[in-house]
Amino acid sequence: MTDTDHDLVIVIDYGAQYAQLIARRVREANVYSEIMPHTASAAEVLARRPQAVILSGGPQSVYAVGAPQVDAGLFEPGLPVFGICYGFQAMARTLGGEVARTGISEFGRTVATVSAPGTLLAGLPYSTGQDGHLTIWMSHGDSVVRAPDGFTTLAVSPGAQVAAFEAADRGLAGVQWHPEVHHSQFGQQVLEHFLFDIAGCRPDWTAANIVHDTVEAIRAQVGQDAVLCGLSGGVDSAVAAALVQRAIGDQLTCVFVDHGLLRKGEAEQVERDFVAATGVDLKVADVAEQFLTALADVTDPETKRKIIGREFIRTFEAAAREVQTDHARHGEHGIDWLVQGTLYPDVVESGGGEGAANIKSHHNVGGLPDDLQFKLIEPLRALFKDEVRAVGEQLGLPAEIVWRHPFPGPGLAIRIIGAVDAERLAILRDADAIAREELTAAGLDRDVWQFPVVLLADVRSVGVQGDGRTYGHPVVLRPVSSEDAMTADWSRLPYDVLERISTRITNEVRAVNRVTLDITSKPPGTIEWE
Repeated sequence: MTDTDHDLVIVIDYGAQYAQLIARRVREANVYSEIMPHTASAAEVLARRPQAVILSGGPQSVYAVGAPQVDAGLFEPGLPVFGICYGFQAMARTLGGEVARTGISEFGRTVATVSAPGTLLAGLPYSTGQDGHLTIWMSHGDSVVRAPDGFTTLAVSPGAQVAAFEAADRGLAGVQWHPEVHHSQFGQQVLEHFLFDIAGCRPDWTAANIVHDTVEAIRAQVGQDAVLCGLSGGVDSAVAAALVQRAIGDQLTCVFVDHGLLRKGEAEQVERDFVAATGVDLKVADVAEQFLTALADVTDPETKRKIIGREFIRTFEAAAREVQTDHARHGEHGIDWLVQGTLYPDVVESGGGEGAANIKSHHNVGGLPDDLQFKLIEPLRALFKDEVRAVGEQLGLPAEIVWRHPFPGPGLAIRIIGAVDAERLAILRDADAIAREELTAAGLDRDVWQFPVVLLADVRSVGVQGDGRTYGHPVVLRPVSSEDAMTADWSRLPYDVLERISTRITNEVRAVNRVTLDITSKPPGTIEWE
């Protein structure tokens, strides 16, 4: 997937929390990007034949002992380089500029004054009412006090004598602020000025091209072999399966383990809508009773997860053996490949590729016996989550699948605080369905990253419904906003939407008499309660 004819931008990670965000912003400009660690040598970076390099921010001072520095070899071949925050300072220092601690730090929103727009800041529609002023997001203690020879200083700020510079004829530029965050005014335009006007990148990383390249790569990888894919109902496995189906057709068999822990309508969505959209050969294992029996009276969250994982592997193993037997009965070759929904952030977090085949085992099919070991196909390995959704749309998958909120592998079992049984699942399904319906009706589906509804099954809350006193269950609404689930904030849903959700749940789900709202960010709280 990465060995394509697309221009490549390498983001060098200096320990910034925003390195993945920078890479995503580059991709949003339809330019392919990858992340490499700051320990990579110039020779290793250049071996990837990038069209440009971006140096990320980082938490250290460029003068600190052991602080990462820029390999000067990056600047020798005329390669376009863009420095951000720490990367801007390290770049300046390596090229002969001066970085100092001036005593003035800048954290958060700051105003920069543009003195000479150059190429990087040209044509920006400054909207503060004062020409030449940009509202930006800073996070620095050190500052560049003198630009390297041959560079033009483009902007200053109260705490940075040099807040942006460029030597456009050499393909070099940088900014002290973070253009990749939404708080920085015209940040994406600044990044695109570097990509297109300075580095000359081609904007050809599109959903249509991704589908074309991936389909061709799968065909070359698989040949005439048979392939197995486990469908979970989530967007990742659905898009991965659809890509493989587009590539090899009936060589693919999908297995859907219906463990009875999905939300209302989701199992039917997989069995009906996904099959209709793709024509995939789907084998369904209906094992809800098996899972409920195994989970009976279990309240410990980790034990729940382990039981669900164990039962899933047993079920998938049995289904895989049935598929193998069917192939043998028809004189066909056995299954050789297993589709796995690894995403690019998984690859980065596992060390850039080393050991990537074993990552996120709780989301994928691990633990199969020796006689059911497969070679892996990872069609989403180069993609971020938003790109997976774009590819899903390109493939014609139903919007309900493409835009489905992330959902935990153990399903509703870890959204029931207490033991799991059929009655409690029914209560939670009904409450969850109402919350999702109202969010959709308000047009807020895509503004919320995830919307868990949690049943406090072992808690009884006193209430008054009709003329009598009730002792029902409370439910907790947990809408959160996030870009990557590493951090999250509670979503500020309109009060009228929350009111409709609460009123409908307490009216229509008679076992619930109290609806509460979780307003905890992550950290300290996780998105899921268990």
